[in-house]
Amino acid sequence: MKADQPTLPKILVLASGSGTNFQALMDASRERDFPGQVIALGCNQPKAFVLERAEQANVETFVVNHKDFGSREEFDAALMAHILRHNPDLIVLAGFMRILTADFARAFRGKLINVHPSLLPKYTGLNTHQRALDAGDCTHGVSIHFVTEELDGGPVIAQAEVAVTAEDSSETLSEKVQKKEHLLYPIVVRWLCEGRIQLGSDQVLFDGQAMEAPMRLPDN
Repeated sequence: MKADQPTLPKILVLASGSGTNFQALMDASRERDFPGQVIALGCNQPKAFVLERAEQANVETFVVNHKDFGSREEFDAALMAHILRHNPDLIVLAGFMRILTADFARAFRGKLINVHPSLLPKYTGLNTHQRALDAGDCTHGVSIHFVTEELDGGPVIAQAEVAVTAEDSSETLSEKVQKKEHLLYPIVVRWLCEGRIQLGSDQVLFDGQAMEAPMRLPDN
């Protein structure tokens, strides 16, 4: 008889829209040596296309519609109950368009990460691509960060840059950044599942050492 295979870290994804980052993560997870398994997808939009992606991938789904709750705290409590039922090792926000409460962030500290379409600390919040254009930035990009109580303010794990040209619009810039997201997010998730990335008291640890700056995805 073969020895029991070690249990892989369990990944739970939260998303609200079409789910391209979820798809990128699913594609990466099918690689033979991927060190984690996507066990569930949670969504706050009952008709989001990401639910179809999850169904096609045979990933369990659950919907917690924020419109069914009178407050952010009530929504977060219901969402937390679903997450705890799955007992994930890592929670990946992949275009989850809800601002989470401080209590939620504290409950999952160190195992909750987010992708944000800017080079943080620049441009927290929404409309990041247009804001980069309005500021005349030459570079823009994406950040993967731990989620803390501060909106888009948790320690940044990794970033990837894109060039901003005179021909760019917010739409073309969004497309450039999204391509980088699809490359970078699975890499960061892999590191976390391998135990190489951890959240210290106030900074990211890589292989046990404090990172002086976020990891950068090579331009090529």
